[in-house]
Amino acid sequence: MQEMYDEQGALYIPPGYGKIRFSRTETFHILIAMAVLVLAFYFSLTHSMSLTNDERLYYLAASAISVVTGFLLHELAHKFLAQRYGAWAEFRVFPFGLVIALFLALLAGVLFAAPGAVYIQGRITKEQNGKISLAGPAVNLVFGLICLALFLVWQLPLIFIIAYINLLLAVFNLIPIGPLDGGKVARWNIGIYLLVMGAAAASLFLTMYYLFI
Repeated sequence: MQEMYDEQGALYIPPGYGKIRFSRTETFHILIAMAVLVLAFYFSLTHSMSLTNDERLYYLAASAISVVTGFLLHELAHKFLAQRYGAWAEFRVFPFGLVIALFLALLAGVLFAAPGAVYIQGRITKEQNGKISLAGPAVNLVFGLICLALFLVWQLPLIFIIAYINLLLAVFNLIPIGPLDGGKVARWNIGIYLLVMGAAAASLFLTMYYLFI
């Protein structure tokens, strides 16, 4: 989530401020980001694996579902809450971030997702900014925990993959550095930040422990 400014450094308030809508530009950016991330997730999950055609389709489906839950709903949570507070909010890709994500996944099997951000403009308070920033990782954490609970019942690898990716993205985005969500949440309320980060990190640790035992 980023604020946008004009060339003079003033906060830019574009047409459509405060309305819940998707522009054609935003829709295009979202679709591009999703397409690249599906490939990046797929290459990361299947790196150095020899797969049958059915297995390729299985991991492609897992990647697509993970992108919808881990990326799309994360960004929409930022967008819709910002719009609820009366701000203009739209997603824009980071082309370099998409290239890096695809490159690392293809060559090294490393999952690194920094495809873009929701840009907002409007009179947003420190508390509102913290809540908007928390919304995305909170969605990842909730989906991760739900999938972990479902995995305990059905033991399906697909469910485990979705849980793992969502929890990984929750922890990554809550790191309190640079433009990531964690710094904004911590500046708003350090207690809530520690609670959510602790829950996400503990859940991810348990997931990875299960993965490697």
